[in-house]
Amino acid sequence: MSGRFEQGLTARWSRIGLALAAGAATALAHPPFGVLPGLLGYPLLMLLAERSGTVRGAAWMGWLAGFAYFLIGCWWVAEAFLVNPAQAWMAPFAASLLPMGLGLFWAAAAALYRRFAPPGMARVLVFTVLFGLMEWLRGHVLTGFPWNPAGAAWKAGSAGSQFAAVAGVYGLSLVTVAAVSAFGPLAVAGERRPRLIAAGVGAGALILLVAGGMVRLHQAKVQPTDTLIRIVQADIDQDYKWSPDAYRSIVDRYLALTVQPGAERPDIVIWPEGALPVTAADFLGEGSAEAVALSRAMQPGQSLIMGLSRGQADASAEGGARYFNSLFVLNDEGGPGLRIAAVYDKHRLVPFGEYLPLGRMMSALGVRSLVHVPADFSAGPRPAPIDVPGAPRVQPLICYEGLYPGFTPGSAGRPDWIVNISNDAWFGATSGPIQHLNLASYRAIETGLPIARSTPTGVSALIDPWGRIVGGHRLASGQSGVIDARLSRPAAITLYGRIGDGLFWLMTLLGLAPAAPWRRLRGVG
Repeated sequence: MSGRFEQGLTARWSRIGLALAAGAATALAHPPFGVLPGLLGYPLLMLLAERSGTVRGAAWMGWLAGFAYFLIGCWWVAEAFLVNPAQAWMAPFAASLLPMGLGLFWAAAAALYRRFAPPGMARVLVFTVLFGLMEWLRGHVLTGFPWNPAGAAWKAGSAGSQFAAVAGVYGLSLVTVAAVSAFGPLAVAGERRPRLIAAGVGAGALILLVAGGMVRLHQAKVQPTDTLIRIVQADIDQDYKWSPDAYRSIVDRYLALTVQPGAERPDIVIWPEGALPVTAADFLGEGSAEAVALSRAMQPGQSLIMGLSRGQADASAEGGARYFNSLFVLNDEGGPGLRIAAVYDKHRLVPFGEYLPLGRMMSALGVRSLVHVPADFSAGPRPAPIDVPGAPRVQPLICYEGLYPGFTPGSAGRPDWIVNISNDAWFGATSGPIQHLNLASYRAIETGLPIARSTPTGVSALIDPWGRIVGGHRLASGQSGVIDARLSRPAAITLYGRIGDGLFWLMTLLGLAPAAPWRRLRGVG
């Protein structure tokens, strides 16, 4: 059996098919699919890289696997370009060029592994850390795109996901890939005992990972605070927002949900990013009938968190103004009528969605960002917590920012909760919003903080400090309603909150030791 499999690893067309299958299998391990045996695609990729005759051949295997992985994991980006018919021509390019580019990171991992892998079972560790290093770079190079790192295949809130509280999602990725890759040598010929030992260690690591997470979840004690929040989801499709008659209807829907009777009066009401198709000046400006209606709908002492774009005069900017994707906190403190209590400007912007990389060249090609403001958005300062009247201190994360570990202080200066407003209406009823919820929930596990998440069409939810959806209540795509729940207290400060990616880097250095050039020079490798 192993002999026939090895022949398949060396036959050209078989290798191409196996590489694509490896990437597809690992992609299907992620929510909403949840086919965890698909993680065995990682050892398959390792074997394909080993059996490639050259470094270039290994890179080709890695790129094919990465392309399949990101095509399945990111195809939903095309939906955003279909909202505006004038931009629909870009959809197939977005769906194909993104996985083609991201696949280069997998290509680099496979090529480096083929070049530096040592003999023996230590090569499993070298493959793991090289792959993990490329995944970390994918999340950071050119602002990064940390969508679906390997560790996020464990559904947030599950036992397997809890190791993120120790080493973050990148550290969890290392452990996950190492554990499953240890089964790889079983599929090829070689001395039996080392292969069985490696597989046993891999199985033991998976058992410990899940068992440790089960213990952590068993010890978890959710402690509700006195702060009652209301998460609003009005089920507004993205293409509907820009119709001429939509604005008043959209405002009415949000107002109706805001004042919807509940068991108790909410202290905080949360509307999503891009809730209204106007700028802050239009909505909150003097004489705005909609702002007056909102002021009447809000009860004394209540605070509203909502997403709006805003402009700021800047003579140095094109057109004399800069624009920001912002989160506003509105409250009636200081007198009648709503006032702006705090503003947070989005720091990490979406390429092509909120700004154009190489803007002038792209504009000459007819490419335009998806924002509905006169110019691309500008980036705000690095994320930092803000104060909300009537609630504990909070860290805002707008949409895409929820993908990034490290944007929320985990120890000194740690807030009490995270609010993640997002506009996943761009992606409709695809796998994108479901995976976005899963990835954002990892920020709760890493920091030990609850997350309130509001979107226009789903998925909205309140997430506890262990990454679980509170009460199992969430509003999926196509649903309209509110979620009323008490904010929970933070969990204890996590190890990841204290040291960040420190453990990830320690594991990376230890895993690379068997491939160190000095070992080979001394004849040890």
